[in-house]
Amino acid sequence: MPQTPAPPPERLLDVAIHSARTGDVETLARAVDAGVPVSSTTARGDSLLMLAAYHGHLPCVRALLDRGADPNQRDGNGQAPLAGVAFKGMIDVATMLLDAGADIEAAPGDGRTPLMMAAAFNRAEMVRLLVARGARRDARDATGLDAASIARAMGAPDAAAILGR
Repeated sequence: MPQTPAPPPERLLDVAIHSARTGDVETLARAVDAGVPVSSTTARGDSLLMLAAYHGHLPCVRALLDRGADPNQRDGNGQAPLAGVAFKGMIDVATMLLDAGADIEAAPGDGRTPLMMAAAFNRAEMVRLLVARGARRDARDATGLDAASIARAMGAPDAAAILGR
């Protein structure tokens, strides 16, 4: 049986991006294995890992990390994948990223760490995870606020109570 020719490289990248965003781990893995660089990004600067992580596709995150994706690769705004999942409260994805070496203090230009992001959105379980894994409670953003102050300012009582201890 004749083999179907491989799609052109730019099309293969589009397939990988779509697969990371939608959670199609088999197609994503095939695209990367066929030559799409694991560090590829969208026009906005979102990496394949950022897309998979942000959308909560744990099998895609695992497949990308297993293929050498950098858990600290920043997007076009300077945000690391861990911060993207911290504000959404995705514990399983955050744990996988941390286990793969994600920088728990990674912050874009505004200085907002993953802990600060979780605190701002009252993601209590995420705050607990990040604190347990060593996140600095005393880190301050560009305006001088720490995570507890951000939680209080954002009306996030559960996070503020955890961080106030």
